[in-house]
Amino acid sequence: MKSLPTRDSVKGTPFTAADLAEAGKDRLRLTVVAGAKFAGRRVAEPLVNRLGLALTGFFKCFAYRRLQLVGNAEWAYLESLPRERRDACFAAVLERNAKFFVFAAGHHAPEQFLALAEKHGAVVMETPLKTRVFSRLVTFEMENLGAPRTALYGTMVEVCGLGILFEGDPGLGKSETALGLIKRGHALVADDLTCIRKDVANNRLVASASESTAGYMEIRGIGIMNVRSIFGINSVRGEKRLQLVVTLKRLGDMKGEVDRIGQTLRMRTILGVSVPNVIIPVSEGRDLVNLVETAAQQYKIVSSGTNPAAELSERLRRRAARPIQLKRRESNGR
Repeated sequence: MKSLPTRDSVKGTPFTAADLAEAGKDRLRLTVVAGAKFAGRRVAEPLVNRLGLALTGFFKCFAYRRLQLVGNAEWAYLESLPRERRDACFAAVLERNAKFFVFAAGHHAPEQFLALAEKHGAVVMETPLKTRVFSRLVTFEMENLGAPRTALYGTMVEVCGLGILFEGDPGLGKSETALGLIKRGHALVADDLTCIRKDVANNRLVASASESTAGYMEIRGIGIMNVRSIFGINSVRGEKRLQLVVTLKRLGDMKGEVDRIGQTLRMRTILGVSVPNVIIPVSEGRDLVNLVETAAQQYKIVSSGTNPAAELSERLRRRAARPIQLKRRESNGR
């Protein structure tokens, strides 16, 4: 499978405070109130740190590289302090190189802190969300922004509830096969170019289309088509877990790669995650739609713990052993 040139890696995708503010504009309701000119700085650790003890002057193990959150507890403590002491707390935190702050639960950062943040090159944001709600949502948002990503040439479909990515040389019928599957009631995820994101927490891959091509397909001889308009809303998926890679190859190029029995389990590694891989020979007269649909059903059976090839092998072994057992019984009877 050929990958597009990309800066992304297995370690993760860098993102900035501006990226977080834009991605969380609706869900997180973030507003940048200071340090907007520094919002292009990358977030070093996509995690949340409650300032807590740091405001009291205890900086051992201070996670300054994370997003610093000021909630109700921190705000109550700060309000109990004289202004000079409160300013000293803010200055001490900023001097420890903390660069990203969020005031939650509708609290507004004091003017003195905003001025200090601008001086130290820090970004300050505010949200009306409750602290616990924001903490949970922003963690998911940062995981999504910082997830390892890549883009692959291939067509992604959902078949029998399974996420399948077709790969192969141009002209082998990837889009046509996907179209046939959609007409049978399955769904399109992405055509021609598939964006892959790694779900680090669960060590699995999630596929989607690029924003510009989502819901569209190109069919040679027909042109660009809007899948949702033709086949209905259920014919398109926004994203889907990648569970199987189907490689289409010309039969003449196989060179002994055809697995007639199915005992060999091929795997593909994408962003450090191993994905089962099936190679299907392409030749005149082969019904690829039917083959891919059957491959999906076969994968579901095998992944549930049933191995048809092993079952058949064991059945043949028992049958071959039966004449030997009969001969032994006849010999013992004499």
